[in-house]
Amino acid sequence: MTQVKQLQLLAACALADNREAFGQLVEAYQPRIRRLLLNLTMGDTNLADDLAQETFLKAYLGIRSFNGLANFSTWLYRIACNEFYAAVRNRKPTISIDNPEAERTLPSDGNDAFEARDSLNIAMNALSETERAIVTLFYIEDQPIKKIASICHLPEGTVKSHLHRAKAKMTQTLTSKQSAS
Repeated sequence: MTQVKQLQLLAACALADNREAFGQLVEAYQPRIRRLLLNLTMGDTNLADDLAQETFLKAYLGIRSFNGLANFSTWLYRIACNEFYAAVRNRKPTISIDNPEAERTLPSDGNDAFEARDSLNIAMNALSETERAIVTLFYIEDQPIKKIASICHLPEGTVKSHLHRAKAKMTQTLTSKQSAS
């Protein structure tokens, strides 16, 4: 979607409450927002879909508050991250992944893709919610540090520190998983 088309749709939404225009924005941004939330929720499609729906609902209701200082995608990512953080705060405590009771019996058919995805999920689980969000935005959504800082309301240096710590945690988790095998 071109910048001009996006601005036209945003103006139609904000000034004329045009639902069709907002629908076009949803179609354009839904795959990215959903992918972000799927990664943040560790593949929980139901939760990711619920959070994406809440994200677009809040965006629609607050479209007049979008001031254009940041990109529309940055604004949407921020809403999506806030929805994820709210869901994390409201969830009930679960058993730690380090707890033997939490071990899952997963099929081991030798499928490398399955093992890689499982390893990535375990490594991502070792991260805090903020680190997971930053890693997802940087490596999966391919967002620059400056934009991630804007989305997460953090200084750029803090984003870089979180990335560095997250990589170290993930490496340590993957290394200890490999040595345990």
